[in-house]
Amino acid sequence: MKKPKTATSTRKFFLPKTVAEMLVEWKRDQDFTKEALGSEYADSDLVMANSLGMPTEQSHITALFAALIEKNDLPKVVFHSLRHSSITYKLKLNGGDIKSVQGASGHAQAQMVTEQYSHILDDDRKNNAALFERAFYSGKGVESVEAPAEPEDTGPVTLLA
Repeated sequence: MKKPKTATSTRKFFLPKTVAEMLVEWKRDQDFTKEALGSEYADSDLVMANSLGMPTEQSHITALFAALIEKNDLPKVVFHSLRHSSITYKLKLNGGDIKSVQGASGHAQAQMVTEQYSHILDDDRKNNAALFERAFYSGKGVESVEAPAEPEDTGPVTLLA
């Protein structure tokens, strides 16, 4: 309903197949509703529209998100946290390819991806400890180190510097 914030805000998205299929189904349902309501449907050409085609109110999205969190006993976070999680997991899954994640997120500077949006994950830190253990204390050498399927949880350790 308004112009994008920056030139990089308008970009090509590459979606997982499952998400693309969900959106195709969503569009099919919208088209059915448009046809059924005829001129009463205010087609704003939106993906997320209310039942009459108007923009979905932010308060409605916030309420639905809060209900999802409550129903699934998830940590209470704001909707924008999904952007942070998405960037963090994209970096994790692609082995740290900052530039591809930068392209997907629309950030003009890679530093925004690494400094503002990515977060340290405890599972990765545990995995690093397990890899270090195998490489330096188990006599296997660096060449034979493979990431364990499930890092051993030794619990948090406090280091004094």
